[in-house]
Amino acid sequence: MNLEVSIIVPDRIFWKDNVREVILPTLTGQMGVLKDHIPLLTGLDTGLISLRAANSLDWLTVVVTGGFALVNNNKITILVNEAELGSEINLEEAEQMFIDSKSALENVIDAKKKLELVSQFKKARARFV
Repeated sequence: MNLEVSIIVPDRIFWKDNVREVILPTLTGQMGVLKDHIPLLTGLDTGLISLRAANSLDWLTVVVTGGFALVNNNKITILVNEAELGSEINLEEAEQMFIDSKSALENVIDAKKKLELVSQFKKARARFV
């Protein structure tokens, strides 16, 4: 038996399949989940979710921006604000967004604007890495 994973964005089920392993970007760092993991509810940070296919050694990556993950009975339900498959990201565009957001963050003075730019930078970094 494998893990049944559902990634849900506000308007639809973004991705659903069975996997062997999941690595989540939690608010306190990365966390791996394998079959028979204890029940858990955790907050997710902006970053990469890595999913190892059930019958393969290949990994699928999904960039997410914040949310929650519920692990229970070999099912993982992931609720996020946004999700994007790593394979669908234009690397040149992602690199430019990363450079621009890093530069903007380095030059900001206003605290409120800085919080907004940190969020943009995290998303740009996740898309580029």
